[in-house]
Formats: sequence, structure tokens, C-alpha cells
Amino acid sequence: MPTSEKIKGPASYFPSIEKKYGQPIAHWLTLVSQREDMKHMEIVAWLKSEHGLGHGHANAIVAHVLAAKKK
Repeated sequence: MPTSEKIKGPASYFPSIEKKYGQPIAHWLTLVSQREDMKHMEIVAWLKSEHGLGHGHANAIVAHVLAAKKK
């Protein structure tokens, strides 16, 4: 019997981000990946001001991208 593990961490926000903002999560991940010249909270502020994301959603996307770059 397959068990469905609950998604944890920043990725747990992805379904609601896609639903609320009408873009696939790949769109947001690509935008953030292109902001290598900015710090975490600068990117969060940019997503909020330029794209209208809420703080939690913006923070989740940025945290996910930056964590993946550390691996």
C-alpha cells in the first residue's frame, strides 16, 4: 500500500502559490533564480512589490531556490 508523504518546508506553499497567482511554480523559480545579485530579503521585497506576492509566498519561493543552490 503506497503511502503519500506530506510535502514539508517551502514547497508546501507551491500549490497555493500557483492557484493564487495563476502561474506555474516554474515561472516563479526561474524569476528568483535570475536574481543572483540580490540577498534573500531583497528578492522577497522585489517579488512583493513587482509581482504582488504575499510575504509568506515570496519567502517560500526564495528559500526554496536558495536552498537548492547550496546543494
